[in-house]
Amino acid sequence: MRIAPDWAADADLVVIGSGVAGLTAAIDAAALGLRVVVVTKATAGDGNTRWAQGGVAVVLPGEHEPGDSLAAHVADTLTAGAGLCEADVVASILADGPAAVAEIRGAGAVFDTGADGRLARTKEGGHSAFRVVHAGGDATGAEVERALLVAARDRRITVLDNHIAVEALRTSAGAVAGVAVLDGVGTPGVLRAPAVLLATGGVGQLYQVTSNPDVATADGLALALRAGAVLADVEFVQFHPTVLYTGQDARGRCALITEAVRGEGAVLVDARGTRVMHGVHPLADLAPRDVVSAAVSRRMAQTGTDHVFLDATHLGRSAFRTRFPTVFAACAEAGIDPAAQPIPVAPAAHFLCGGVVCTVDGRSSVTGLYAAGEVARTGLHGANRLASNSLVEGMVMGGRVARAVAADLAAGRLGDPALAEPILSLAAPVADRDVLQRTMSRYAGIGRNADGLAAAARALDRSTVVRALRTRRIVEDAALTVVAEALLAVAACRTESRGCHVRIDYPGRNDGLWRRSIPVRLDAGGRPMLFDAPALGGAA
Repeated sequence: MRIAPDWAADADLVVIGSGVAGLTAAIDAAALGLRVVVVTKATAGDGNTRWAQGGVAVVLPGEHEPGDSLAAHVADTLTAGAGLCEADVVASILADGPAAVAEIRGAGAVFDTGADGRLARTKEGGHSAFRVVHAGGDATGAEVERALLVAARDRRITVLDNHIAVEALRTSAGAVAGVAVLDGVGTPGVLRAPAVLLATGGVGQLYQVTSNPDVATADGLALALRAGAVLADVEFVQFHPTVLYTGQDARGRCALITEAVRGEGAVLVDARGTRVMHGVHPLADLAPRDVVSAAVSRRMAQTGTDHVFLDATHLGRSAFRTRFPTVFAACAEAGIDPAAQPIPVAPAAHFLCGGVVCTVDGRSSVTGLYAAGEVARTGLHGANRLASNSLVEGMVMGGRVARAVAADLAAGRLGDPALAEPILSLAAPVADRDVLQRTMSRYAGIGRNADGLAAAARALDRSTVVRALRTRRIVEDAALTVVAEALLAVAACRTESRGCHVRIDYPGRNDGLWRRSIPVRLDAGGRPMLFDAPALGGAA
């Protein structure tokens, strides 16, 4: 049985996702004369970008802390990445940060300034200097997104709201030729194009509690896998150490308490008022996120509690509300006065550090398939993301992908959409979402071991049935299922602790064996297959 689309349209570039990377690519591609269509599951403003609180990590010429430099920013990124960053990639992307910030300011984004009129800067976890510029206090992502949406409207870029990408169209030679989509009521359609950009964000909904919105369901990773692309570093899921704790029954997206609050002097304490990070790391409360999250988890286990506290009472109400209006509002909604009492916090799933393997221009291993933002694995982040490198990555990589697509089109390197092969009826293994989230939270969060990872794989397998991909919910659940399977397989294979991947049965870091990424693709049966990795206990 073949899918009979109810409609079809043509473009040069289909952008899947409307966050900073996707919108930047769409705007820049349109400026280069390309026909662009943006596909988004909800509305254009409902992605992860709007929730980015901290800011943009960048060393601006003439506006940086004395002694700070691009080299120092690169060094901090490499340290946070725990040996798996690619140094040339880090330097390349961060070097383009100042131009990207200038471009978004030119598009109308307004950043906070200090008394001297220069951009205000703060310090976040893992940074050796005050180099994070911000907007609206703690609403940087929302301001960046606002400016990009205005620019996209000015460019009259076509945006398909409430559509989900299901499958890449491909030619007989394997090149991308467009994408099949479903609208909000399950009506199928086809967008024919020689280039498709995945800018779909991350995997937060793999877990019961996350800082991510409900659209973060790993769709882009699953689409890439089914198109034949390679993923890497998917075992490295970063848990943010300070997400607002609202009780044991909390589910889905919970409010983020930006680490910029710690940059302004707040400290983590347990229920007895004892400092959590004292003696743990030279940077104490501003250590890299993986270090802080692991320390918080250990303290919770030691004290038999399910949260700790972030004490920011030294700031005072007026200063806190002015500097962190988003956090203040979230606390107030939960009945917490951060000026008078410590904020209850706990780690929650935040960022994926890996993704679709691609070049610094966003090209994947599949002709015509590109990736940018959180869905991409360029080599920038390694085993752990440095705070506030994400927005600058999205801005830089979005522009690079636009230029790469234009160059590839001009050079005749891409496939012909007219040669797209028919899509057969789509079906995929789908696990029950509640079972999947509970399983991943229990066995594949902070602190993993062989028995737990094996138990998780069995639990997923028992709850999985093959279903036709006819609704958004089923497409999302199928994506979560295949990406969870891939994550569990790689996490079981990596028998060490590194960055965000903490194995309690292998607590040490093993550079001799594991200072490298583990690639994964789908085998002929549609199951995740690891390659280029040591065969340990049949895991690879």
